Amino acid sequence: MIWGKEGKMLKHKPSHLEDELCFAVYSTQKLYNRFYSIVLKRYGLTYVQYTTMLVLWEERRPMMVKELGERLKLDSGTLTPLLNRLEKQGWVVRNRNFEDGRCVMVELTPKALSLEHDVKHHIQDCVLPIEMTESEYRECVNVLYEISDKLEFINGHLLGKEE
Repeated sequence: MIWGKEGKMLKHKPSHLEDELCFAVYSTQKLYNRFYSIVLKRYGLTYVQYTTMLVLWEERRPMMVKELGERLKLDSGTLTPLLNRLEKQGWVVRNRNFEDGRCVMVELTPKALSLEHDVKHHIQDCVLPIEMTESEYRECVNVLYEISDKLEFINGHLLGKEE
């Protein structure tokens, strides 16, 4: 059972694939990944590399690899090769923290800073055909984050039961 709004129980019995929220999210996520793969190709970026760049552009400061991973919800096994590729392509540089040699800092290169506007503008132009209003877009993002938060809580609870 899933709790609905105002504490009312959502009675959902899985039946048809097309009626499943999980499949709708999965299908949409696949299409989004394909969309970003096509759109970002001219910059040599993957979707996950692009989201990494978004965080660095937003923060405008050197970030610890650990902090970046937490923000992106990526473990070091995924983040390290991703950063290796971004560094090789000239988007970021990594440096060890002088005070703590175990701490690696990631920062934007001049190339990344100079291409920020172009990348974001290109994405914006490509997203326009989706034809969503600002409020529809915000509502979708908010609903997905609400579901994400609930799933994170439920997963933690379920994992606690298994131990």
